[in-house]
Amino acid sequence: MNRRNIVIASIAVLTIVVLYTFTTSSDVTTSITVSPVKGEFIVDVATTGELRAKNSTEIKAPAELRQFRLYNLTIQKLIPEGTLVKKGDFVASIDQSEILTRMQDQELEVQSEQSEYTQLVLDSTLTLSQARDALVNLEYTLEEREITLEQSKYESPSVQRQAQIELDKAKRQLVQERKNYQTKVKQAEARISEREAELIKEERRLERIRELMGQFTIYAPENGMVIYRRTFDGGKIQEGSQISAWSPVVAELPDFSVMESVTYVNEVDIKKIKVGQTVKVGLDSDNNKNLTGVITDVANVGEQRPNSDSKVFQVIIQINEADSTLRPSMTTSNRIMVNEVDDAIFVPLESIHAVDSLNFVFKKDGFNTIMQEVEIGLINDNAAIINRGIDIADELFLSLPEDTSGISRVLLQEILTSNQ
Repeated sequence: MNRRNIVIASIAVLTIVVLYTFTTSSDVTTSITVSPVKGEFIVDVATTGELRAKNSTEIKAPAELRQFRLYNLTIQKLIPEGTLVKKGDFVASIDQSEILTRMQDQELEVQSEQSEYTQLVLDSTLTLSQARDALVNLEYTLEEREITLEQSKYESPSVQRQAQIELDKAKRQLVQERKNYQTKVKQAEARISEREAELIKEERRLERIRELMGQFTIYAPENGMVIYRRTFDGGKIQEGSQISAWSPVVAELPDFSVMESVTYVNEVDIKKIKVGQTVKVGLDSDNNKNLTGVITDVANVGEQRPNSDSKVFQVIIQINEADSTLRPSMTTSNRIMVNEVDDAIFVPLESIHAVDSLNFVFKKDGFNTIMQEVEIGLINDNAAIINRGIDIADELFLSLPEDTSGISRVLLQEILTSNQ
């Protein structure tokens, strides 16, 4: 019985010793450890994008809208997006109510000009007719003065002189009135010509409005598949949507031989992105399809996109492969390859800790733990290259001990000094 108590007591003491040993050791010894990895290290930026054709034929509303004070027009009817059309097929129609109002106003303007032109012609005809009658009367007056002068030769010299003066005055008046008549004719011709020009201008304007109204029915300029333009809020043009005179594109007929992925990179990562970088492109609609691309354009100015809290920059990725299954508006997952090291030693970011503006890892040193300074190289979303401070065989702790006061700290400078 005593021996049994002794055994039980011994087991209890041993258990207490073991528990004490594990609980009094540093928290690091119970933490998860990882080993450095040696191999290919990739720095990339992951984004989502949307496919579009690099080249396409635009289907536009009429180009002369602003000339007739037509700034925003409503789409009345559309064929379904994705429809295959031939050149000349119907695509869309625009509500004609506004241009009908413009046409009616212009018809009234033409009528007004026509009335003024007719009135001016009648007035000029009457004025010139009166002027011609006055010339005839002056010719009669001149003839009377000549007769009077002829009869005055039997009168006194003073009477003869008076008759001569009257004749000279009649001659001068006739000459002057003939000149005035020619001036009146030219003035009438000028006024009529000016009014006629205004009438022709208004008639031509009316004709252009009628021609423009005919263009409110939009037809396909080429063969292809109809893809509608996106609006400013990211949606697609549909029946009831409005188009602007400054941006009259309704749809496009894409050339599927060369496709692009349009993506947006946040302002934190945009400094890493350059033209010419390679991209791995995946399709959300087909996880088994892997494509490649190259960046062809990076926007210099950021923009505020819907549902985005920060500024983003548009990046254009040209797809290298020609694939008949690719269609505009397909969603892509893009991995932009920023940098790549073929043979590097790297560790998870969780294992690196900043202390006093230096970078350290906590690694096993036998039964102890040391705090080792490291020199960090390239960093991606998950890991960082370690240029100096660790070996491939080291075991590193992911968590930071609650108390690091008893852990020895090894600096890179001390290693360099000891190796010299």
